[in-house]
Amino acid sequence: MGNVVVVGAQWGDEGKGKIVDWLSERADVIARFQGGHNAGHTLVVDGTVYKLSLLPSGIVRPGKLSVIGNGVVLDPWALITEIDKLSAQGVDISPENLLVAENTPLILPLHQDLDRLREEAAGAAKIGTTGRGIGPAYEDKVGRRSIRVADLGDPATLETRIDRLLAHHDPLRQGLGAEPIDRAALRAQLDEIAPQVLRYAAPVWRILAEKRREGRRILFEGAQGSLLDIDFGTYPYVTSSNTLAGMAATGTGMGPGAIDFVLGIVKAYTTRVGSGPFPAELTDEIGQRLGERGREFGTVTGRKRRCGWFDAVLVRQTCTTSGVNGIALTKLDVLDGFEELKICVGYELDGERLDYLPTAAALQERVVPIYETMDGWSETTAGARSWADLPAQAIKYVRRIEELIDCPVALLSTSPERDDTILVTDPFAA
Repeated sequence: MGNVVVVGAQWGDEGKGKIVDWLSERADVIARFQGGHNAGHTLVVDGTVYKLSLLPSGIVRPGKLSVIGNGVVLDPWALITEIDKLSAQGVDISPENLLVAENTPLILPLHQDLDRLREEAAGAAKIGTTGRGIGPAYEDKVGRRSIRVADLGDPATLETRIDRLLAHHDPLRQGLGAEPIDRAALRAQLDEIAPQVLRYAAPVWRILAEKRREGRRILFEGAQGSLLDIDFGTYPYVTSSNTLAGMAATGTGMGPGAIDFVLGIVKAYTTRVGSGPFPAELTDEIGQRLGERGREFGTVTGRKRRCGWFDAVLVRQTCTTSGVNGIALTKLDVLDGFEELKICVGYELDGERLDYLPTAAALQERVVPIYETMDGWSETTAGARSWADLPAQAIKYVRRIEELIDCPVALLSTSPERDDTILVTDPFAA
């Protein structure tokens, strides 16, 4: 029985939620390993829409264990709000099917304040964060001043953690023109939320190891996309964690030997939210058409996504850095009806052709996409559940993508409905 890591292989919003939900039926454990509540998943199950930010997608499936790993930064108030919202939709959530790693760092209101204050102070140089405190929380983790889940149950340790945290944040706030943190109010907030969060706390690394020994299938769920990785993304327009598949090991406490298959989720075109380079971006009516047909608005933020043609250069690059074994190609149906389609197959920079995105930010902004044009198709792919249901030209498009990214298609998604999926290779059995 294999364990599978699911990662976004573009800038996020690739449709991971549906794919993870589809795979979770075959899994026993679904584990989140990085990110926070700044990225969302929309699931459509039997006509019911579920919107998740922190909770693993498997939470809506009875009989599955969902895990939030230590690689995540956790807003405890957002967690309880999300649990309450899903409970109101009839989803049963308890410590029997949800566990939170004890060593998970917390996002506090002061992190959200700092996020917002910095973006306001940066003006035109802002990087487009969601303002949810993700970056500042990761900074405190690396700076060894985080309050972690386990600290909520240890009053003495919590006191020293708060002291260390405020010694750092109060001077920062003063420099940004903000008032000092109300220590008593912060402590009261933590004391109030503590019992609600601690009921889910557990030594996740140990439980996952036991599940693996028992032969249970584990599905590791990433948030955002590989091009937002803190090391290999379009820096500084990135998130504050590692979004690549390797993070699944350290973000849950399992060794890399626990990973048997890496599935990269790839949209049939390209989108990104916020600032930063986007070589294949379309600012014309075609880009607008892609956005409208694909309903390209953020699940969490509601922000409109920038749209462009499929960029095979970037996906080939992320398949390499995440060690992707196969991709799940999503939203193919959005391309129905286009007379012609283009694929970015390379870049030109100062007269030189490149087959990768350079690291330097100034160079990333200057690369010019090189396109290959293909005929589109007039028939619909929406709802297709086998290759026989697809137009010949759509199959040709998929096959060309496989060639260009040097990675096979394992799954093909043709609508938001979980059953509208063509299985080529079962990641758990590969």
